[in-house]
Amino acid sequence: MTRRRSLLAAPLALAAPAPLLAQEAFPDRPVRLVVPFTPGGAVDLTGRVLAEMLPPLLNGQSIVIENRGGAGGNIGGDAVAKAPKDGYTLLLGTATILAANKFLFRRSMPFDPMTELAPVTRVATGTVLLVVNANRPWRSFADLVAAAKAAPGRISMGSSGNGSISHLTLAALNRAAGIEITHVPYRGGAQAIADLLSGQIDMMFDVIPALMPHVREGRVRPLAVGSAQRVTFVPELRDVPGMAELLPGSGIDSQSWYAVMAPAGTPADRVARLHGALRQVAQSDAFRARMEPLGFAPVSDESPASFADYFRAQEQVWRALVEASGATLD
Repeated sequence: MTRRRSLLAAPLALAAPAPLLAQEAFPDRPVRLVVPFTPGGAVDLTGRVLAEMLPPLLNGQSIVIENRGGAGGNIGGDAVAKAPKDGYTLLLGTATILAANKFLFRRSMPFDPMTELAPVTRVATGTVLLVVNANRPWRSFADLVAAAKAAPGRISMGSSGNGSISHLTLAALNRAAGIEITHVPYRGGAQAIADLLSGQIDMMFDVIPALMPHVREGRVRPLAVGSAQRVTFVPELRDVPGMAELLPGSGIDSQSWYAVMAPAGTPADRVARLHGALRQVAQSDAFRARMEPLGFAPVSDESPASFADYFRAQEQVWRALVEASGATLD
């Protein structure tokens, strides 16, 4: 009897090894993708593009977006960190949530992204855009810096809040250029943009998707991007210089990245399956066509392990930015 079983099992094992069968069977039900912000923002839009493009690569299973905003993204991140370790609950995280928040929320961070989440891959990266109210006299970045030096503290910059990438970029700019532009934190970017348009504040660093409609309408004037290099894939920004041109040697390269994470302890074969599907989407022309008009460049990591290496290095980059800004959120 034992010999007969082994003879029957052998062809099956040669045709389809057990790990491969297990990988192909996953997922067999919908996958939940937690977006740790309210609907309508850049992270939410990215998540919805992924939810549209992933199902054909994951056995036809739907991707259900769950918006869980609050506490700078920590509420959604914590929910995923504590979710079952089965690959059916994922986080679309940002660089600030994953690499900066533990230094901003030093006493109240509810989870450690480095140890409680499993890296899968990055999917997009983007920078911030420096714009001024179109009625202000500054026509170039040099004009802005000269005005800031002539009247320290007089020029005001709004942001979506303390510790945001906009705030951290301003702190780096102040330090590198030897100027003092006053930071005005808001509870979200929408009100800050409204005050910029009405002239209540002078300038903003903010994500490209939020500002481009106002750039196109001529209501704000772009002077710089926060990344080291220019953003050449957005036609209206091709002539806008990057920080390597404007402040050479400063090392300013403010780029946020969006990445998919799973709960730590999720089986490696399931993480690999998710990575393969996400990488295929991120490398597709269709994804690029959807993301570049928003001001984001698709990106993916060769493997979960290579993303983990990048993640560890980025944590130190964002720690230095937070400490230099003096920002705290608890």
